[in-house]
Amino acid sequence: MNITLSRTLKLLTVCWLCLIGSQSLAESVDFGEYEVHYSVFASTFLTPEVAAQNNLNRSRAIGILNISIMRENELGGLETVSGQVEGQVLNDIQQSRFLAFRRIQEGDAVYFISEFQYRSGEMLTFKITARPTGHPSDLPIRFAHTLYNDD
Repeated sequence: MNITLSRTLKLLTVCWLCLIGSQSLAESVDFGEYEVHYSVFASTFLTPEVAAQNNLNRSRAIGILNISIMRENELGGLETVSGQVEGQVLNDIQQSRFLAFRRIQEGDAVYFISEFQYRSGEMLTFKITARPTGHPSDLPIRFAHTLYNDD
């Protein structure tokens, strides 16, 4: 992976953590051996340069969902693991759209990113299924979130 993309992914991770107190949702679900971490934010949060470097659309009508599958390592910390992520997003009148996830790997870190369309103030329900490589069953998560456009 080139250095620019590596730096950009690190920046995205920092942005993800900084968003916790704003319009973003950054949480996790514990499944015992595994945790699924997720973050939702408006694509306009990204600078035009970061969006272009990562082939992400930047628009007032596009949101970004970031998923990581984590497992405790031998030192007691969390590390990302590979796997598959699938999902759909439902709007407030239950119209469903499938999410296309892109797997991004930076060294040992693995992330799954999906873009989706939204209307400002619209309540969205996300139904996500993560499956770590070699794990016999899915790790389902479901959550709702509302994004607002910057004015």
